[in-house]
Amino acid sequence: MRVLIVEDEPKTAAYIKKGLTEHAFVVDVAGNGLDGLHLATTGTYDLVLLDVMLPGADGWTVLQALRQQRDTPVFFISARDEVADRVKGLELGADDYLVKPFAFSELLARIRTILRRGAAKVDPVVQIADLRIDVVRRRVSRAGQRVELTAKEYALLDYFVRHAGEVVSRTLIAEHVWDMHFDSDTNVVDVAVRRLRAKLDDPFEQKLIHTVRGVGYLFEARGGAEGDSGSGEWG
Repeated sequence: MRVLIVEDEPKTAAYIKKGLTEHAFVVDVAGNGLDGLHLATTGTYDLVLLDVMLPGADGWTVLQALRQQRDTPVFFISARDEVADRVKGLELGADDYLVKPFAFSELLARIRTILRRGAAKVDPVVQIADLRIDVVRRRVSRAGQRVELTAKEYALLDYFVRHAGEVVSRTLIAEHVWDMHFDSDTNVVDVAVRRLRAKLDDPFEQKLIHTVRGVGYLFEARGGAEGDSGSGEWG
């Protein structure tokens, strides 16, 4: 899941980003309303965490402009604790409103509730060949066997599934799963894919993760086992 934080207080933004990253979210941060609106309308996010008092454009303005273009869930986090402010935020189309200071555990629980609502609009279970992903509970299984994944492995699988049938480069994977610029001298992506394969592919005849030499990876179920043995490389 990818989250945008629009917050002008660096310590607050860093605190939230750290907590969400530890729970397998990929997080971008904007320090003012104008930058936040630009990212929210040009990027792809599952949720926007939006402060009210922002330089450039306040949260009310950002939400109104965003709602004219997209229906991305928006969660207000603000020091403004008047009932009128909370009511205004919800009436403008926000999905929730949390007053600062707050416990991260409560923020995380509310975020998951919002995302479950969104998952309910789509299919909460993703099925590819014998791979089954319960999106709400984040449970993964193949051929009926439970596959235990770390938070980062799940984030990597989630990215692959969202782009199933597409060849994705290491640069794109690093950007969306690790929120980092890919350094060709590092093998963080290849190591992570290898670990995911060990759990998701190696114990099963049909391979889902395929290496495209010199480009990146392809996630797809192919008919039969032909060409899917070994590391799933082709090119």
